[in-house]
Amino acid sequence: MLGDKDFLSNVAVKDLSESKKFYVDILGLKVLSETPFGIMMAAGKNGGRIFMYKAPTAGTGEATVCSWEVGNVKSICDQLEKAGAKFEHYEFPGATHDGHVHIMGKMKSAWFRDPSGNILGLSEGTM
Repeated sequence: MLGDKDFLSNVAVKDLSESKKFYVDILGLKVLSETPFGIMMAAGKNGGRIFMYKAPTAGTGEATVCSWEVGNVKSICDQLEKAGAKFEHYEFPGATHDGHVHIMGKMKSAWFRDPSGNILGLSEGTM
C-alpha cells in the first residue's frame, strides 16, 4: 500500500533557526518551504524530504532518525567533519572501524548528531 508513496522524515528539533543553519550550511540540504509550524527540506535527488519542527522532546531518542545512502561514506565523513559535524562511535559485534566508519560485512555506516542531539546516519553498501 505504501511501497510506491514518497517518504518524509519528521525530525523534532530544539531550535528551528539553529537546525536550519546546520541542515543547510553543513549538510547541504535545500529549504522547500517554511511556516510557523516548521521547515520542509529536500533530502536527496529522488523526492525525499525532511520536515523539521520544534518540540520539547527533540534529541531525546537514542536511535537514528534518518539516514542517507551515499557512494563513499569515508569521503562524506571527511567533508562533514571539516564542516563541523561530530561523529558517534558505537561497538557492534563483529564490526570494525576505519576512522568514523563502522564496517559491518559489505555495509559501511557512520553516525553523527544534529544541534538538537538527533542521530543522523550515512550508509554505503548492503548487509
